[in-house]
Amino acid sequence: MIREDIRNIAIIAHVDHGKTTLVDELLKQSGVFRANQDVVERVMDSNDIERERGITILSKNTAVFYKNTKINIIDTPGHADFGGEVERVLKMVNGVILVVDAFEGPMPQTRFVLQKALSLDLSVVVCINKVDREGARPEEVVDEVLELLLDLDANDKQLDCPFVFASAKAGWAARELDDPRENMVPLFETILEAIPAPEGDPNADTQVLISTIDYNEYVGRIGVGKVDNGSLKVNQEVVLVNHHDPDKCHKVKISKLYEFDGLNKVDVKEAGIGSIVAISGIPDIRIGDTICSPENPVPIPFQKISEPTLSMNMMVNDSPFAGQEGKYVTSRHLRDRLFRELNTDVSLRVEETDSPDCFKVSGRGELHLSVLIENMRREGYEFAVSKAEVIYKTDGNGKPLEPMERVYVDVPDEYSGAVIEKLSMRKGELQNMTPGNGGTTRLEFSIPSRGLIGYRDEFLTDTKGNGVMNQLFDGYAPYKGDIQYRTQGSLIAFETGEAVAYGLFNAQDRGLLFVKPGDRVYSGMVVGQNGKSDDIEVNVCKTKHLTNTRSSGADEALKLVPPKIMSLEQCMEFIDTDELLEVTPENLRIRKRILDPTKRKRDMIRRKS
Repeated sequence: MIREDIRNIAIIAHVDHGKTTLVDELLKQSGVFRANQDVVERVMDSNDIERERGITILSKNTAVFYKNTKINIIDTPGHADFGGEVERVLKMVNGVILVVDAFEGPMPQTRFVLQKALSLDLSVVVCINKVDREGARPEEVVDEVLELLLDLDANDKQLDCPFVFASAKAGWAARELDDPRENMVPLFETILEAIPAPEGDPNADTQVLISTIDYNEYVGRIGVGKVDNGSLKVNQEVVLVNHHDPDKCHKVKISKLYEFDGLNKVDVKEAGIGSIVAISGIPDIRIGDTICSPENPVPIPFQKISEPTLSMNMMVNDSPFAGQEGKYVTSRHLRDRLFRELNTDVSLRVEETDSPDCFKVSGRGELHLSVLIENMRREGYEFAVSKAEVIYKTDGNGKPLEPMERVYVDVPDEYSGAVIEKLSMRKGELQNMTPGNGGTTRLEFSIPSRGLIGYRDEFLTDTKGNGVMNQLFDGYAPYKGDIQYRTQGSLIAFETGEAVAYGLFNAQDRGLLFVKPGDRVYSGMVVGQNGKSDDIEVNVCKTKHLTNTRSSGADEALKLVPPKIMSLEQCMEFIDTDELLEVTPENLRIRKRILDPTKRKRDMIRRKS
């Protein structure tokens, strides 16, 4: 049976090509909001960090109605660190809208998400977005998308996909560039025509594959999936099975069933084939589980979730300022919060270590881990984190393998030499070099994941902020050799106290400072970056002694260089293996693992010998 009154689609694209803004317009023009309702931009990005950074981190479900057809829409992340989210949700849909920027054209993540969609034999609608931006080249981008489809071995049906031109921000879509630019109707019509309706057997035994997990403090875990066969009813007795875990077979009862309507979940008593539903009341439901009838428990095949490639230790803060700024500071608080994160983030791994105060946290990349850290500090947690390290594997002969990245860099021509030099020093191999638009060059590298740790800030400096770098995980390869992360040492505070202008003035000749007058510091805290390769202790709390010839007011004439205020990502990139980042709701402080200078020197001598 074909369910003609439903369409299930995912919106996929490279980061910042306008997916979430497009969903906004589809919601607005389908009548989800009242005419006088005040609606924020990018309404689907509900998390504060998503709104601030302009990125989607978690896939979101919504639904709109057009001509008596319910269109279930899934807004997916565009960043490579959250690629696992995209892979999973594509199992719930029959087609995708591929959004491509009319200026940038297909980018690395466009290839990644499109490849996933084509491999699942999904129908594709290409939306060339931002056609009204300066420098837009929609006709050329159409050719580039067709070339990409050919590259990815698309079949004849996928190659014959419809193209729609749009400006999501202005709220219009058109089938041809010279068509009237009025509203989103052409896109709605294209969805109904080009995306197949879901199929299934309503009389067969129930089969629902859980593709994402939501979490709510009140009802616990909520499984989201599509009804592939049969139907699902409230109070129905079902079993939970898993394709990758043959031993799993739990009897459970459906206590609550929801469907999506606009931005809300609506209670329903029953759902039929093709419906995307949310199910609560099953505490141990996991992504990849299939809900089946007890008479015929057949799991639906599901790809395994991508393994983490990067790990770091999160530990209880033990600095001299510990417990002064955070609400949750104990190992129990930290443990509960990290294990709670596993309810919704399936790409994350949390392991206990020999120390009860330290946990090993593994994720898909620096952004993945930094988003977790930022969420925790905003919730009032105080803790310390170590430098991120890549996760190694071994081959059949016991030789080490390390994760590799495919890196695509778009830079103005004059900076390409500096980028090639820096990435080569980090064991990057230049694979391709092609001229881009408007005096730019596209460089393609194969590089170890650890070679990119700490590089992004350097990259922005080298390209004067004009470079764009994208990366994709590219499997494991033999270990490429040692890489020196940092060529410059740290400036370390000599004593505990408050930084003063006189002390900072004397210290600033040594390098770049991270603190300003009035900041509290402690012995062993990193207060700046040395111009040379070794660590130096500086006394930023030193005050000028009064004499009978100078007044204390002379301090005010000292000229201080403004300190470098670093973001969370910059701090994570800066810290070395013998340093920690102290994270509190109010401050980010870099410190040495060993605060005592004598013990620190002994440890350094021991490591060198």
